[in-house]
Amino acid sequence: MTNCNASKQKTIGREISLTGVGLHTGKEVTITFKPAPENHGFTFVRTDLEGHPQIEADANLVVNTQRGTNLEKRGVKIQTSEHVLAALVGMDIDNCLMELNASEPPIMDGSSKYFVQAIEEAGVTEQEASREEYVVTEVITYRDEASGSEITVIPADEYQVTTMVDFGTKVLGTQNASLQKISDFKNEIADARTFSFLHEIEMLLEHGLIKGGDLNNAIVYVDKELSPETMEKLRDAFKKDEISVKPNGILDNLTLHYPNEAARHKLLDVLGDLALIGTRIRGKVIANKPGHLVNTEFAKKLSKIIKIESRNKVPKFDTSKPPVKDVNQIMEMLPHRPPFLLVDKILELSDEHVVGLKNVTMNEPFFVGHFPGAPVMPGVLIVEAMAQTGGILALSTVPDPENYLTFFMKINNVKFKQQVNPGDTLFFKLDLISPIRRGIVHMSGNAYANDKLVTEAELMAQIVKSKKS
Repeated sequence: MTNCNASKQKTIGREISLTGVGLHTGKEVTITFKPAPENHGFTFVRTDLEGHPQIEADANLVVNTQRGTNLEKRGVKIQTSEHVLAALVGMDIDNCLMELNASEPPIMDGSSKYFVQAIEEAGVTEQEASREEYVVTEVITYRDEASGSEITVIPADEYQVTTMVDFGTKVLGTQNASLQKISDFKNEIADARTFSFLHEIEMLLEHGLIKGGDLNNAIVYVDKELSPETMEKLRDAFKKDEISVKPNGILDNLTLHYPNEAARHKLLDVLGDLALIGTRIRGKVIANKPGHLVNTEFAKKLSKIIKIESRNKVPKFDTSKPPVKDVNQIMEMLPHRPPFLLVDKILELSDEHVVGLKNVTMNEPFFVGHFPGAPVMPGVLIVEAMAQTGGILALSTVPDPENYLTFFMKINNVKFKQQVNPGDTLFFKLDLISPIRRGIVHMSGNAYANDKLVTEAELMAQIVKSKKS
């Protein structure tokens, strides 16, 4: 289920830019991080294209995972998005706009370190809205049969990630890396750089697919014999007079930051790719042989589950607490009386929402004539009960509610999803869609019974002073 975490959403404090080259395009590119409003999420903007098209960081926009996670929307592409997204998640950011004047962010040193430093420099600003979080309650798995890669998420108290890599090569045996809490990302994961195997580098060089100036932003594991011809190509690509292999099996262009830097970088990739889910996760992700394909397929699966659960989400209401208003207090506010008073209790009441309850019994007068052989509560009366509950919210905004009446002006988008029968307990939850102005109240309403949404509607009402007052 998705719930509102007590923590607030965050964005960056101010605009900040970084310039470097794109790994695959070899072009100089500037990325500008900008603050974004609540519930905005992460969005890329192509400032080099007409109309400045936006591409959301959304798993469903992934089109290619060959050499990074590549997004596309209406023909507009963003390449290798994962290192930037990992930095945002790792720095606990929820909302950010990223402007790019090319199709991919600068590769920098092949890690998230420079993006993290920029975000730190810009500062982090807490916003008003609460952070939505998907609380994992059962094991969810995605497996790619072709590669044997598998990602699983299990219940945990906070977002954690463990990666296990095994490339079946002597030079890079089996490695593991873990992130126990997001706050450790900056110091433990952010500077882990991307890596490649010599055979991949050879192929990319042959096809002219690495144009990022040089290879000093990737660790190269030598998994085969180095021919003189390859040596020559590498010297050219690295812009170096001499290239050699270190005792630990990597080219001497770089020194490892950690013995398990490859596993840490794979963890960084997982964090960036799972940002495409669009919702924070409270659970432990275990990724065995992760890669962009399996990461993003898992992100799509989890995103779909979250959407379905969110659509069918039924809030939990505590009926054990004393009600905010009992039936007598309700009658002090509303002019309705039995048998037309259709709310028994008010469980919650704030400036922006109200929750009411009705126990539906066989003694309801409407059951006498409404399908007596198979009693069903009329849908229009469910809407009326919802409206009466909304009336409590509306009238609670005036100091003398007994001197006012609530008249409904409009009811839109009414949907009846389940039957309500004798013995059911109906809960009504109404939320303001916009602030009350000139006595006009615009609310969205849901009615629940048996842990299911039974009716939904949009209601508009006006509070009017009663003539007798």
